[in-house]
Amino acid sequence: MTELFSPEYGWVWAVALGGALFFPVRQFLWVMYVRRAERDGKQDGARRGALRRRATVTACLLCFVFASLYTLHLFAGAKG
Repeated sequence: MTELFSPEYGWVWAVALGGALFFPVRQFLWVMYVRRAERDGKQDGARRGALRRRATVTACLLCFVFASLYTLHLFAGAKG
């Protein structure tokens, strides 16, 4: 069991952290995008779907990069 907490499994932890962060970050980004569209007066049903897809891609990239960097930093001291 302790081998799961070794640097060799850092990518597993990065994927787990990224997956846990994905849905709340996507929702947060989507709400921000929709509010901006409402403020600009460009809000309709088709636009909401496009904004959801945009939030999904952005959240995926953001969470993956953050989780990778965080686990890299977390396991940096464990290599020695």
